[in-house]
Amino acid sequence: MTLANYLDTTQFAITLYDDEIGQATRASAGIISPWVSKRRNKKWYQLAKDGAAFFPKLVSDFQLDESIYTRCGTLILRQETQLEALYDFAQTRKEEAPEMGNITLLSKEETSLELPLLKETPALKISGGGRLDGKAYLARLQQLAIDKGLSIVKERATLTKKGSDWVVTTATHSDTFDLAIITAGPSLKPILGPLGYHVDIRPQKGQLLEFQTPFLESEQWPVVMLDGEADLIPFQQGKILIGATHENEALWDLRPTKEAFEQLWHHSQSFLKKTEEFLTSPYQYRIGTRAYTSDFAPFFGSPSEDDTLFVASGLGSSGLTVGPFIGYLLAQRLNTNAWSVEAYQKPISNYLKKVE
Repeated sequence: MTLANYLDTTQFAITLYDDEIGQATRASAGIISPWVSKRRNKKWYQLAKDGAAFFPKLVSDFQLDESIYTRCGTLILRQETQLEALYDFAQTRKEEAPEMGNITLLSKEETSLELPLLKETPALKISGGGRLDGKAYLARLQQLAIDKGLSIVKERATLTKKGSDWVVTTATHSDTFDLAIITAGPSLKPILGPLGYHVDIRPQKGQLLEFQTPFLESEQWPVVMLDGEADLIPFQQGKILIGATHENEALWDLRPTKEAFEQLWHHSQSFLKKTEEFLTSPYQYRIGTRAYTSDFAPFFGSPSEDDTLFVASGLGSSGLTVGPFIGYLLAQRLNTNAWSVEAYQKPISNYLKKVE
């Protein structure tokens, strides 16, 4: 959706196909705060760092209000003995990422002032951290795309090649295009498989819990990276998300599960002191399917010599941080032929190969 909005409509007539089922972005609520990740993949970190730094431009270009994205700050909860080392690590990262803002070690009392829902515990605060509501972001960009005259077809599509043309077929449409750009997450594999491509992608189910709590001051609160496999993400008007699961065996199953609720709730309640207000509040699940490669790194670009096919996938749980930036980079490639992405990824042939 970001790519479609950045494409030059004086050069391209654009049709966007998406049946919306299982969208990871629509289900997600992202913490835009990649700087203290200990992942060893330096190319991934460069992409995530630049993806986070891209958000001010994204906000300006698409007029994203605070219900969609806000620079709210990030609290990181770890064992007290780990926080000083994490503080030092964050300071070294800030040398190349001034957008991190202020980095502060908080006492137990200061953490509670930042977010009164938390039990008293020390924390590391990064003031430049942000939050993005994936569902609200897609709604905003869809409206912008419609305003620009883009065609949007909300149906499942298949792709075939006819001569030099790409043919997209749905239950009600069959259209021919000069260029095809596939950014369908884990569905990239079944779309390109019939065209003779081997794709290194697997689907992973993610479930989040969205609570509508009475804490109407929540829009002022930072996002929280809990110690372990869950995050706490406050939005406006008492909407608070807890998530997400990483379920490799569930594949394409989008049904909510009691096990996910118990996993997320059990983990988060050890950090919360107002658990009763959550349990008496209405809640719903957000469920989507992420795409992962075997080395957990994304890939994007063109696998074909004639540059009429472009792809992007494998973004995993960092999709909201890197996805908009990847969309912008692909749009720049198509609009102006500008393309310098070696710092961000391995060769695309590592993930996508034509089988002879």
